[in-house]
Amino acid sequence: MNDSPSFAAYLESPYRSLKHSSYFRVYDTLFGPYRGRAITFVEVGILGGGSLFMWRSFFGPQARIIGVDLNPNARKWEKDGFEIFIGSQSDTSFWQDFARKVGPVDILLDDGGHTYAQQIITVESMLDSIRDKGLLVVEDTHTSYLQGYGPEKFSFMRYSQNLIDRINRRSSLVSDSPAERRIWSVQCFESIVAFHINRPESAAPSVVTTNDKPGDDAQDFRHRERRDPRIVTVARPLVPLLRHLPGIRRAGRWLRNRAELRRFRIDRFFR
Repeated sequence: MNDSPSFAAYLESPYRSLKHSSYFRVYDTLFGPYRGRAITFVEVGILGGGSLFMWRSFFGPQARIIGVDLNPNARKWEKDGFEIFIGSQSDTSFWQDFARKVGPVDILLDDGGHTYAQQIITVESMLDSIRDKGLLVVEDTHTSYLQGYGPEKFSFMRYSQNLIDRINRRSSLVSDSPAERRIWSVQCFESIVAFHINRPESAAPSVVTTNDKPGDDAQDFRHRERRDPRIVTVARPLVPLLRHLPGIRRAGRWLRNRAELRRFRIDRFFR
């Protein structure tokens, strides 16, 4: 990691900081484009204060570095030029007051208590305060697979998967439930989930387009390999009738899909 800017900044910090070794490349990838810019960066959970100095070194003197912690002792870092807010990240009223006082944020990094409630409430409370082209990043998401951070069915990674499902529902071909338009995309790394904010792109309608170039009248072979020749042979005389019955067509697709799942043992990827 000798060529990692974030790791170098981590080593330069004059106070103790704890980070997983796999995080530094992720920091470089996600936060690198913001270096040297006058951004507002918020870190939830500052413990011994070392990470505040790390981020100042990494982003540069133009950056506004803000720390959030439950421990009132963290206010001592204000003397070093950092803004410190004391409060609970699972308290929605705290976040409302924080957003009113701080204004728009470019990057929020959640390295707080890591419980599912804390992580989810932080995301839901601060999404609207992240600037376009900004990031809301939650780290230590491996707690979703550990005991003691909340009920498994409400884990942060399950919450993230739900958001991913709703992002994909922006497609014009899917319309049976509300779509997610606050988040443009979700990027997952080991123990880190990054939410990218781009409201114009998130709001733009997603429709099927064509480049209006000449076609070659190619046949659509997507579903040919899924046809069981035995079924086709038996059912061939009934095709003219069945093709006019939507319910029968849906049942046929369901049976083909089920057979395909069984044939390739897709269930082994969901254990």
